[in-house]
Amino acid sequence: MSSLNFINPFGVRDDPGTVVGDFYTDNFERNARPGTVILNLGPQHPSTHGVLRVLAEMDGEYVVRAEPVLGYLHRMHEKMAEVKTPWQFIPNTGRVDYLHPISWNWAYAGAVEQLAGLTVPPRAEYLRVISCELNRISSHLLWWGAFVMDLGGVTPILYAFEERETINDILQIITGSRLTMSYFRFGGVSSDIDARFIKLTKDFIPYLRERLKMYTGLVTDNVILRRRVEGVGPMSVDLCQRYGATGPILRAAGLARDTRRDIPYGVYPKLEFPIPTGPSDDCFGRYMMRLKEIETSLTIIEQALAQLPSGPYMMEKAPKATFKLPKGETYFAVEGARGQVGVHIVSDGGKSPYRIKLRAPGFSNLSLFAEAAKGTLLADALAILGSLDLVIPEVDR
Repeated sequence: MSSLNFINPFGVRDDPGTVVGDFYTDNFERNARPGTVILNLGPQHPSTHGVLRVLAEMDGEYVVRAEPVLGYLHRMHEKMAEVKTPWQFIPNTGRVDYLHPISWNWAYAGAVEQLAGLTVPPRAEYLRVISCELNRISSHLLWWGAFVMDLGGVTPILYAFEERETINDILQIITGSRLTMSYFRFGGVSSDIDARFIKLTKDFIPYLRERLKMYTGLVTDNVILRRRVEGVGPMSVDLCQRYGATGPILRAAGLARDTRRDIPYGVYPKLEFPIPTGPSDDCFGRYMMRLKEIETSLTIIEQALAQLPSGPYMMEKAPKATFKLPKGETYFAVEGARGQVGVHIVSDGGKSPYRIKLRAPGFSNLSLFAEAAKGTLLADALAILGSLDLVIPEVDR
């Protein structure tokens, strides 16, 4: 039987059945202090919510060092974008972040439209806002339930899924999907909304506002949750900016930065909504920030429905499936549930983009973990990891 001799990131093998050493662990252990233990969280562990590996050097129950290890789920979306036509890549965008896919729909469609000089009809712009904000709420609801479950509370995720299913019922009417949605098209959206969609959405807004009050009594004011998250994992504005963190994490630290306001797009400039910050830069502050953002999204949806104009939902002369992007480059950013989602396109005028770079907010947010977890209890480190709202397929895109 022939012997194989090769090296890969996950181990050095002398033959197909014998692992001699682990590349990451060996390097991590090399700097370990005497008497500490190296603990592997993942790559398949409930607390990581995906195929993420965290190497932790432990001194008893305390984290001395922590280092995230990526690469177990790399799907090469950027490379696929460079061998597909712009139209062919649209379904990929719904699979980068499967919890807020419509934000990635918008970032890619917006980049192509910006480079090609396409104009989106007013009605389509409002439909984009409504669908994106509904999708943002569903993402935050799932995070809320999963985060509390990480801390030991099982009941809230059942409520979260009840609300999330209602949103999926609404979005399915126009997208035809409940998870990996591909609703946007270059120059508009794939379908218009009808009276049923409008009624269900209008009925859902006051319903969820009442449910949020219930969440406060059930979870937010619960002394067990407060003691698990208050004062745990502070992340200052300086720390966030050093690692490029955006979204709820940065706003919880106290900086009112939001792509919908800072780099206006769509019809967001026509809508009045607050950019909430605080109340603290710890796990509790990040928890409260997402609940505040759900309320903000409800306000945005209400206004968008009230201002919704008549007219087409696609531009009159929409680009055909064979259209080519003009030469040049562009960057388009939107506010996703986890922070700024960006798409950078470089085109040489060919049938496929020459280069594509996807700016995934989860990657920057995860980078904070190593510093924030240092010196904490292991249980607190898991709370910090959960408060980052990671979607590993987006991080490891």
